[in-house]
Amino acid sequence: MKSKLIVLMSCFFIGLTNAQIEKVEPPFWWSGMHNHQFQLMCYGKDISKFDVQIEGVVIKDVTKTENPNYIFITLDTKEIKPGTISIDFTENEKVVFSQPYEFKVRKENSANRKGFDSSDVIYLIMPDRFANGNLKNDSHPNTVEKADRSNPGGRHGGDIQGVINHLDYLKDLGATTLWSTPLLEDNEPVYSYHTYAQSDLYKIDPRYGTNEDYRRLASEMHKLEMKLIMDYVTNHWGSKHWMIKDLPTKDWIHQWPEGFRRSNYRMTTQFDINASKADAKGCMNGWFDTTMPDMNQSNPLLLNYITQNAIWWIEYADLDGLRVDTYSYNDKEGIAKWTKAIIDEYPDFNIVGEVWMHDQAQMAYWQKDSKIGAIDNFNAHLPSVMDFTLHDALTVIFNEDEDTWDKGMIKAYNNFTNDFLYPNINNILVFPGNHDTNRINEIYQGDIDKYKMAMTLIFTTRGIPQIYYGDEIGMLGNRDKKGDGDIRRDFPGGWPGDTQNAFLPSNNKNGRTNDQEAFHSFTKKVLNWRKNTSVIHTGKLLQFIPFDNVYVYFRSNEEKSIMVIINNNTKDQKIDIGRFKEGLKNFKTGTDIITDSNIDVTEEFTIKAKTSMILELK
Repeated sequence: MKSKLIVLMSCFFIGLTNAQIEKVEPPFWWSGMHNHQFQLMCYGKDISKFDVQIEGVVIKDVTKTENPNYIFITLDTKEIKPGTISIDFTENEKVVFSQPYEFKVRKENSANRKGFDSSDVIYLIMPDRFANGNLKNDSHPNTVEKADRSNPGGRHGGDIQGVINHLDYLKDLGATTLWSTPLLEDNEPVYSYHTYAQSDLYKIDPRYGTNEDYRRLASEMHKLEMKLIMDYVTNHWGSKHWMIKDLPTKDWIHQWPEGFRRSNYRMTTQFDINASKADAKGCMNGWFDTTMPDMNQSNPLLLNYITQNAIWWIEYADLDGLRVDTYSYNDKEGIAKWTKAIIDEYPDFNIVGEVWMHDQAQMAYWQKDSKIGAIDNFNAHLPSVMDFTLHDALTVIFNEDEDTWDKGMIKAYNNFTNDFLYPNINNILVFPGNHDTNRINEIYQGDIDKYKMAMTLIFTTRGIPQIYYGDEIGMLGNRDKKGDGDIRRDFPGGWPGDTQNAFLPSNNKNGRTNDQEAFHSFTKKVLNWRKNTSVIHTGKLLQFIPFDNVYVYFRSNEEKSIMVIINNNTKDQKIDIGRFKEGLKNFKTGTDIITDSNIDVTEEFTIKAKTSMILELK
């Protein structure tokens, strides 16, 4: 009887003390990963007073920080098989309690997953503003901000189920890849809908759905032969993140004597050989905003935490790519290690970084194997960057009706003259706008001819095209006058009870208007053609200096050639085929995939004012 009582009391003690482990992250891992060194974080009140042992597993290191509520356990997982191990927490060489931890079986061929590339077209959404598929999760008891669709800066209720419900729409449009702005929990009391101030890196925001819903989104997309990109934030977390409230180390984040200091946003200080150290620190260590503590990627524990977190989501959700927010604000050596670790794990994966700069050399500095970066022995290992200089040009070109030395189509031409700076020019993201810029149709005042010219360029030049949700139906939005909410309007028809449903064609009751249909039909036609036209994905770009605001270029390989003509002039223009013999070669005719008309390219022909042609040469 006495021995039974001792056992019962021991079990009670073990159960009681085990409750002090509040979090174990990552919540589980996989056997057979490329990197065998794995770090487990255990969090709980005064947990560091215990020692750790794991039978049959090599413990490489146990790190205890100045905060007694953390233990970081580094394991060698090379010999670990799928199953559950027991982590024993000991005191005075006696086991006080144990924590089970699971290693799962990896998906077959997981390491060789192929990321997005120039054969893809990326469709960018803000999930809160795209479609509401589950009205029950618009607000949630565990998050502060509640749904208020009348507030342009509030949460509107879009969610993962809403995206799943409209995957057929994206497929039909010709999009092959979805990039959603972040879906992880953001528990800020206001403006949490953008989800860039995250409060839990292992949890989908419950107002969007569950972790399993996110896995299901990827699965449903893969059934349609589509890809999913996660928007990942390395530079900052949200002020309500549970670890920010109880920092593992003081230098987990960048801190300033005065408390808050905003970044000076001068990313050039990352490589400027003349930059002062104070200015460089002011950019990289300054906070992006008051609610976004700046993470210290030079802290090895933090760097390892976010590296494993990104890999966890790739493996768990079966992702096809990452887009990294504010990439060039990170500690550059730290973010390079983060990027390389992911690419080492998944060699054919793709990651695109937001390097919002206005000079090609400065952007090319960040692409993998950059010769510019090599000047100061730096390699970011980042496969792809975003072509912001092309975006800069696109926001003005088609409002410049007459060409001069530096206006009109010459701006597009000049952008591509600097392609030699990039080590992999086909792996550049090209876009007319995104969730941080004025909408392209606002800039061009809803002029569909200007939209067609802009999108002709985006869809046929080198790189990976990305469009922003709603551009394909002519949506407007001006952040300069009305704030961010105006460029992040709800997609019409995404909510039950919407008076109009732009997911449906114009021949349906309450479907797209005739104007919306014109935008949509053009986009759909070109994108579905592009999907099956490999010469546009990787063909050589041959461009000619624009004359009379007419820009002509070719995309060609050994099998096929495409001639693109963009007439940004207010008058019809004659095309002198003699000038373009280098691209036309011995081709006789071309079919314009926009109008389905056939053109004799052996003699002069006319292109109408403010129009474009995409000629498949034969």
